[in-house]
Amino acid sequence: MSIWTELTGTDHRLAYVDAGGIRTRALQAGPEDGEHVVFLHGTTGHLEAFVRNIPVHAAAGYRVHAVDMLGHGYTDKPDRPGEIPAYVEHLIAYLDAVGAERAHLVGESLGGWVASWAASEHPDRVASLQLLCMGGTKINPQVMERLKTATRAAALEDDIALTRDRLRLLWAEWDEDLGEELTRVRYEIYHQPEFQQNLDNLLALQEVDRRERNLLRPDRMARIKAPTLVVWANKNPFGDVPEGEAIAAAIPGARLEVFTECGHWPQHEKAELYNPLSLGFLGEAG
Repeated sequence: MSIWTELTGTDHRLAYVDAGGIRTRALQAGPEDGEHVVFLHGTTGHLEAFVRNIPVHAAAGYRVHAVDMLGHGYTDKPDRPGEIPAYVEHLIAYLDAVGAERAHLVGESLGGWVASWAASEHPDRVASLQLLCMGGTKINPQVMERLKTATRAAALEDDIALTRDRLRLLWAEWDEDLGEELTRVRYEIYHQPEFQQNLDNLLALQEVDRRERNLLRPDRMARIKAPTLVVWANKNPFGDVPEGEAIAAAIPGARLEVFTECGHWPQHEKAELYNPLSLGFLGEAG
């Protein structure tokens, strides 16, 4: 199994989109007249995190976009700290560029943080939310230091085993075949000179003071009007199940699903459970 065999049979396009002056890498699939679904990855991640979800959602008639967020992957890397309002601005610029007046947002980790903030600031642009092991509601210095240390080692040392170790943080059970391919993809991304130069900006939200002013507080989450699905995992290394329960409780009408024997990538590690759950939710929200 590989990234490309996952996409076999799916008409897709790897595009570079001008999103408010930011050259943005996106994988697009599905009918152009379908409802837009935008997948947003986690900290120092990239669009390949959703290769097990893109074909299923496109086959169901949705216009699917998986994007490298601002400063990530092969998207442009402006020299400024990555804070949530800047990520949201870039997301809205991408929606404008592809003609998406409204979109269903699916965000994993940092992506969920960005999607939630966008829904609170731009309710007319967000049709629904799916928040997958979302970050941004707590300050946990131990977790933040672990993420910084593992990412810096993977990006700054010329040892692919360190990139593999960084990816292993996301799985409860390592996928040998696809995991190795994703390791190679991430190694190449991490070892771009411009990625290494931008690393402090990408890890900006792992600093306590900056994270504090970007936190998703209960009053902001209470402003979210979009139908919301919170997906958590019982072996998420960056947050226990009560954190997911608190997020679902803070967003009006939100629904919580907890996957067992699953780590930080429920959409990937438990795709056979996540994909039908997601499509059912989209059908209800649409």
